[in-house]
Amino acid sequence: MSVIADTGDLSAFCRRLREAPFITVDTEFMRERTYWPRLCVVQLAGPDEARAIDALADGLSLDPLFELMAEERVLKVFHAARQDLEIFFNLTGRLPEPVFDTQVAAMVCGFGDSVGYETLASKLAKARIDKSSRFTDWALRPLSERQIKYALSDVTHLRVVYEKLSRQLAANGRGRWLDEEMAILTALGTYDIDPYETYRRIKGRGKGGRYLAVLRELAAWREKEARRRDLPRNRVLRDEALVEIAHHTPTTPEALGRTRGLGQKTAQGAGGAALLRAVKKGLDLPEAECPKVEPKRDLPRGLGPVIDLLKVLLKMKCEQFETAQKLVASAADIERIAAHGEDADVRALGGWRREVFGEDALKLRRGEIALAIEGKKLKLVPIEQD
Repeated sequence: MSVIADTGDLSAFCRRLREAPFITVDTEFMRERTYWPRLCVVQLAGPDEARAIDALADGLSLDPLFELMAEERVLKVFHAARQDLEIFFNLTGRLPEPVFDTQVAAMVCGFGDSVGYETLASKLAKARIDKSSRFTDWALRPLSERQIKYALSDVTHLRVVYEKLSRQLAANGRGRWLDEEMAILTALGTYDIDPYETYRRIKGRGKGGRYLAVLRELAAWREKEARRRDLPRNRVLRDEALVEIAHHTPTTPEALGRTRGLGQKTAQGAGGAALLRAVKKGLDLPEAECPKVEPKRDLPRGLGPVIDLLKVLLKMKCEQFETAQKLVASAADIERIAAHGEDADVRALGGWRREVFGEDALKLRRGEIALAIEGKKLKLVPIEQD
């Protein structure tokens, strides 16, 4: 079996891969019971060989792997890289570089929204992936031959997928599009999450600045506690409980204990005291320092047909350029363009997206162009201005 469990073997393998122009990478991890993903297996493939690294092997140092990930001369190819990159960032404090994500590249090249690896392997590498080990427990040892075969298939076929997508990008001149997306994917801010920003992910009643100030303190406490105890956020305290506490702002353990899902035992303990301190801190915050409430912008009456027309334009342009609609503009982007035009703060009006869709969307909104049917297809026609 192609499993590395020895530091010397890993060092020799990584040394060989440092001579390759690109390598394909994937990880298997467990996260159901922890905050931090527990890395179990790393799969690497170069042009001529592929190996699985047993990240849980006794005495194995992953330093040679981390050094390879930092080697700028070697391109690291992932599929749907977000979680893989997060793992390397958590373990080393830095991201692999440079990076190529085949899922994003496939969207740029017209394979649809969030295309899966199995689809690309089938279409581009003519390979069939055995999915039976997808939800296996990767922390159990020993690893089975079926597990290892499945794990290696995630990097061996990825070589062909990368090569074909790379050639397609060169042919259609969209390498710059991918570069813009990789810059976002590999930005440290994507992975270095500020605990005081995590409240933005929580949905719940109450939108006043004071409510948000309390919720921000509570969410920050939970985030720090989840990291310290290495537990999923909701194992520390569920979102619903945070919302309830922020809404009622209890000031005593007895009042805090009435929170559904918390209980008097927790409220009377150290965790309860920390929650009450967070509530007090949010309540004591000067008004000017409270989070600003984003005003709800109701769409003007009669804007629905404009939005629908822009959606038709988006579909038409994405078919023309053979790229995924989801990558170019979201429904929220289109609504903002319809309502605010050039002043809309959306990605669809910047970079390559503006070239593909944004500029024509603005022209359509201003009445400078129109959609017309020619045969069985739509086309854009200019409108003469008086």
